[in-house]
Amino acid sequence: MKNIAIFASGNGSNAEAIARYFANYKNICVKCVLSNRHNAGVHQRMEQLNIPSYSFSKEEWQDAHKITDFLKKENIELIVLAGFLAKIEKPILSAFQGNIINIHPSLLPKYGGKGMWGHHIHEAVIAAGETQSGITIHYIDENIDEGRIIFQTSCDVLPGDTPDTLAERIHKLEHRYFPEIIEKILGKEI
Repeated sequence: MKNIAIFASGNGSNAEAIARYFANYKNICVKCVLSNRHNAGVHQRMEQLNIPSYSFSKEEWQDAHKITDFLKKENIELIVLAGFLAKIEKPILSAFQGNIINIHPSLLPKYGGKGMWGHHIHEAVIAAGETQSGITIHYIDENIDEGRIIFQTSCDVLPGDTPDTLAERIHKLEHRYFPEIIEKILGKEI
């Protein structure tokens, strides 16, 4: 069994899409969800799917040894960041090197880095007059949004788009492609 841990900070729609995708797999399992926010909507979504979700304090995320030990105890093979808004510290990076991926709602390297998340990205894309946006799935390293790119796909930025309308199209791409790419990574196809 290949166990996935999802890290999420917010609503958890990507976490839910991933969990539903793998719900009936015999060889891949979303084992748990970890969050840096005890009131994140992802906890409610996971409760409905009977997937354990846990919150760790800011101090525990910064030290990261307790989290690393927890993940090892759970036999986690792949960490999937799905709307996780905290830095991944060195103990986790070292223990799971090459086995941590993230999804970013832009075509990296554009609109990545510190402060570039959620509506901030979509506002910047629209303000810059871009005609394309999309998603990037990439490996995590010590630099924010600079890990090796695994997959990208795009959508049009339409005249009259708002950050919300663009985000809606981006979410559709995320929910469609993120679980498929995770499956390929775990199957060693990528």
